[in-house]
Amino acid sequence: MKVQKNKASILVVDDAPDTLEVLQRNLSSSGYKVYAAPGVAEAIELLEKIRVDLVITDLKMPKISGLDLVRHVRENLTDTEVMMITGYATIGGAVEAVKTGADEYLSKPFTDEELAAAVDRVLGKLHARRLAQERPDHRASSVHGILGKSQAMQEVFLAIEKAATTSATVLISGESGTGKELVGRAIHYSGARSSAPFVPINCGGIPGELVESELFGHVKGAFTGAAASRAGFFQTADGGSIFLDEISETSGSTQVKLLRVLQDKEVYMLGATRPTKVDVRILTATNKNLHSLVEKGSFREDLYFRLSVITINVPPLRERGADVLLLANHFVSKFAREADKPVPEFSSAVLEVLKNYSWPGNVRELENLMQRLVVMKDGPIIEVPDLPPFMRFSVSRERGFNRTLAEVEAEYIKNVLASVKGNKTKAAQILGIDRKTLRDRLKNIESP
Repeated sequence: MKVQKNKASILVVDDAPDTLEVLQRNLSSSGYKVYAAPGVAEAIELLEKIRVDLVITDLKMPKISGLDLVRHVRENLTDTEVMMITGYATIGGAVEAVKTGADEYLSKPFTDEELAAAVDRVLGKLHARRLAQERPDHRASSVHGILGKSQAMQEVFLAIEKAATTSATVLISGESGTGKELVGRAIHYSGARSSAPFVPINCGGIPGELVESELFGHVKGAFTGAAASRAGFFQTADGGSIFLDEISETSGSTQVKLLRVLQDKEVYMLGATRPTKVDVRILTATNKNLHSLVEKGSFREDLYFRLSVITINVPPLRERGADVLLLANHFVSKFAREADKPVPEFSSAVLEVLKNYSWPGNVRELENLMQRLVVMKDGPIIEVPDLPPFMRFSVSRERGFNRTLAEVEAEYIKNVLASVKGNKTKAAQILGIDRKTLRDRLKNIESP
């Protein structure tokens, strides 16, 4: 759930005209309303006249530094986020920027994709905080940006409230696409650490040899290519919360280091001889049965018990009843607004299909489908033929019980790929597997 781009306003501050122009052009083309200032004094003058959702500032500038601007925003503006960019990335700079109040710390040079992702994350935090501060009138259907009226979701909402009042570790379980990170964000932004960073990490998405460096940081010369010291995600999250998704994918050595963080509240950067103290609440998530992995010996039992002081299970979409239609209406309205199109309606037949479909990709699959329908549909009503082939009724074409499991799996994988126009990343997310596994399955399907 994010702040709408056509409504979000951003102030960029940098003393380098070229950088300022690039940032302004890049963000404007992405749909944001962008203001620009060549220095801190000019930025403060602008902030006295206009309201912005996000301030992106350079760190080193003449006369007044970007850190001073961060402090000014944090002490004077309660509903504005801050992101720091710098070409002089150091551990001290990153930690100081975050402690001063910056929500993101981006090192130059960065790609357009990295900038877009960082801005999305910061505005996502802003949106989550605004939802957390709303009057409780809408809690029957929406809690911290999570929609749901079903009894299963009411139990999740209650668990979020209880978890937010403590500093205990939380293990969030559920199938891929159910919204585990949203639950983590809700816990963070409704708790005592809401003004501090929330740092989400996909443990399964980081190459094995880089996991410890990314999590705990490294000092200069710690390994080949370590030309400068760099803070890890735990230092970045100091004072706030870190969300470790796919915790089951961590190696044994990483699990040992995580255990040390929980026990001693400190991390050892790669190559460092002394530990660094951190104050971080750890939230973890998994789509696997972690207790079963403990019994098999592939996950440390002592770490499991420390991570699962509080457990929250996010139900799959197929067990949430009418929430499917609630979410479908929400997403179709959202994407119609973004596309500046009239909000289409669902035919009664489509509503029946949506209610009866099993949703293996859960909320993520539903969101992707609603976006596709809004983009592709020109008429005012979404009909059954507008849905992907695998969601429609079809006369059996050797689809009985005479097919092998491999044949059924191959057909389903092809259907999911077709529904996302061949996007393997999205298909892997819906299928609940990583891209490498998907590539291997496709090779087997394509082999004669």
